[in-house]
Amino acid sequence: MRKGGTIAILRDAPYFAWLEPLSRLAEIGIGGYPRATRRRLKIVNVMAFMIAVFSVVYAGVFAAFGVDDYWPLIVLNLGLAVVAILAPLAHRLNDIAAALLICAAEYIALFLFVRELGRDSGIQLNYIIAAAVAFAIYDRTRVGLSVAVIAVALGLHLATWFLYPAENARIAADPLLLSNLYISSAATSFCIIALIVGYAFAVADRARAEADSLLANILPEAIAERLKTKPGEPIADAVPQASVLFTDLVGFTALAQELGAARTVEILDRVVTEFDRLAAAHGVEKIKTIGDGYMAVAGVSQRQDDHAARLARMALCLPELVAQLSKAHDVDLRVRIGIAAGPVMAGIIGADKFSYDVWGETVNLASRLESHGLPGEIQVSGEVRAALEYRFAFEARGPINVKGVGTLETWLLKAEHGSAAGAGATQS
Repeated sequence: MRKGGTIAILRDAPYFAWLEPLSRLAEIGIGGYPRATRRRLKIVNVMAFMIAVFSVVYAGVFAAFGVDDYWPLIVLNLGLAVVAILAPLAHRLNDIAAALLICAAEYIALFLFVRELGRDSGIQLNYIIAAAVAFAIYDRTRVGLSVAVIAVALGLHLATWFLYPAENARIAADPLLLSNLYISSAATSFCIIALIVGYAFAVADRARAEADSLLANILPEAIAERLKTKPGEPIADAVPQASVLFTDLVGFTALAQELGAARTVEILDRVVTEFDRLAAAHGVEKIKTIGDGYMAVAGVSQRQDDHAARLARMALCLPELVAQLSKAHDVDLRVRIGIAAGPVMAGIIGADKFSYDVWGETVNLASRLESHGLPGEIQVSGEVRAALEYRFAFEARGPINVKGVGTLETWLLKAEHGSAAGAGATQS
C-alpha cells in the first residue's frame, strides 16, 4: 500500500542534514496546529532562537567594554533573549501570539538601544529584518497585519535616525564599541535575513519533495509530471492498445471475518506491498485496490509495445507469491487472475480527492475474466493469447459464458517459453 518511508528518506538526505538541530528547536509548541500553520510557526521559532543567540552575543560585547558603564544595555539584551526563548510558549494562545510578542519586544529594545547609544551604533539597521520576515510570520490571510508590522519597523527606523544623532546619545560610548556595534548590527541583519529566508526555502523544498513523492505514490510518473507541468489542464487519454490485469484473493472476505480487523489488514498490506513490488519490477502500473482486489495496467500512461508480456510475466509470479504468503501467515489463500488487451480510456477524475483511473470494454472484460476464472489460474482473452502465443504457453479453457459479454473462448496462461515451468507446458 505504500512505496516506502518517504519522509524518513527525506529527513536523512544530506541536503537536509544541516537542518536537523534547527528542526528540533522549530518543533517547540507547534503541536495541534494544521500542517501549513506548523510550517509557518517553525519559522517563528527559528527566528526567536536566532534573536536569543544574538542578544546574548551583544550582552557579551557590552560586558567586555565595561559592565559598570553598559549594564542597562546588558540587562536589556538578556531580557530580550529571555523573551525570545519563551516566545514559542505563546503558540498556546494562537498562531500569531508568539510573532507579535517577538516583534513588540524587538521593536522596543532596538529603540531603547539607539536612544542610549545614538544612531552611530547602527542598531537601527535591525529594523530592516522586519521586511524580510513579516510575510513568513503571518499567513496570506493577514496581509494587512504584515504590512502594518513592516510600516511600524520603517517608522521606528527613521525615528531613531532623526531623534538620536550622536550628540543626543545618553551614553558616551567608546568609538571602538560603536564601530563594533555597527558592524555586528549589519552582520546580524544579514545573517538573520539569510537564515530565515534560507530556512523558509528549505522548508518549502522539503514540502515540495514530500508532495512530489506523495503524488508519485498516487499517479504514474508520466501522469504526475503532466499534472505538475500543466495543473489546470484535464488529463484524458484514449489509448488504442494496452493490457489490463485484475486479481482477487479467493475466499478472503469470509476469511477476514475469522481473522479480525488487525490481522486482516496486516495480511492484505503484505500481499498488496508484494504485488506493488512485482508491478514495479515489471514496469507495470498499479491503478487501484478494491478490498482484496488489485488492478494494474501496462501501456497506458506511456507506450509499451510489450504491454501484454509485462502483465503476463507479473501474473505468472502471483500464484506462487500468494502461496508463500499464505504459508507465512498460516492462512489458505489463492489468487484468481484475469488479463485482457485492447483499447482503453484513462484520465484523472475528481478535483480534491482525485484518482487516476482506466475504463472501457477492455477493463470490463479483464474484470469478468478474473471473476469467471479459476483459483490459482490466469485467465486471458483471445487478444492476449494472440499477442503472446509464440512466447508463452497457454491451455485452452474452451467457451465460457461471461456476464455482460456472452460466450467467449478463453485461455489459461501457464508459463513463458524457456522458463523451467514452461518446459513441459503445451500450446493449444
